[in-house]
Amino acid sequence: MLKIEHIAKTFNPGTITEKKALTDCHLHLQPGDFVTVIGGNGAGKSTMLNAVAGTFLVDKGSIAIDGVDVTRLPEHKRAKYLGRVFQDPMTGTAATMSIEENLALAYRRGKPRTLCWGISNKERELYREQLKTLELGLEDRMSARIGLLSGGQRQALTLLMATLQKPKLLLLDEHTAALDPKTAAKVLQLTRKLVAENNLTALMITHNMKDALQYGNRTIMMHEGKIILDIDREAKARLKVEDLLMMFEKASGAGLNNDRMLLG
Repeated sequence: MLKIEHIAKTFNPGTITEKKALTDCHLHLQPGDFVTVIGGNGAGKSTMLNAVAGTFLVDKGSIAIDGVDVTRLPEHKRAKYLGRVFQDPMTGTAATMSIEENLALAYRRGKPRTLCWGISNKERELYREQLKTLELGLEDRMSARIGLLSGGQRQALTLLMATLQKPKLLLLDEHTAALDPKTAAKVLQLTRKLVAENNLTALMITHNMKDALQYGNRTIMMHEGKIILDIDREAKARLKVEDLLMMFEKASGAGLNNDRMLLG
């Protein structure tokens, strides 16, 4: 479903602020894979996700989604293949629009525009049923503005919007990092549920090593722009956070200097 072939990206080349963010990054995801991504600050996690999303073009290598080479496609042309949830709950929704209006935008993404009523009764009933699955009572607040929701409610809604059209690939960029632990746990449980029920292929960045082992069927660890560990479901089930730290140190030849990951 996703093929990343030896991609590289250097920001500000030839200047004093030159940064090699990705160096020969290689990753394949099969349909239905739910891969968690961990690594220290500057390891290249978000850069890899942004490269897949088309936020910028890579310097070399190739990226294919569901057999389509998207390496040189701009971000807006890749959007039809992707669902994405950002770290900031304020991103990904229109704060001044209602819940049902935001869902309508997500539902119609990639579809031809026609002259018709804004939201039909059939659509409204679909949105209500989808909102019920969140178990947050939002199905009774469909006319409420998104900006009035809590961070957890908004992130749960953003997740629903990102999966409404069953994207080829779901990108989750530390989507629980800005939430309190209790709310983050609920959003992660919802993530697991939506990915499983829709048989989605997902790539999730996290700084929490425990979550990285608990969720998904694979965990990859990045260091200095490369993937240095790729752990399958069977191996994940036997590992503890301490084991993962030891594996990182052995694979990278360095200690993990990242408070967020160590405390997580």
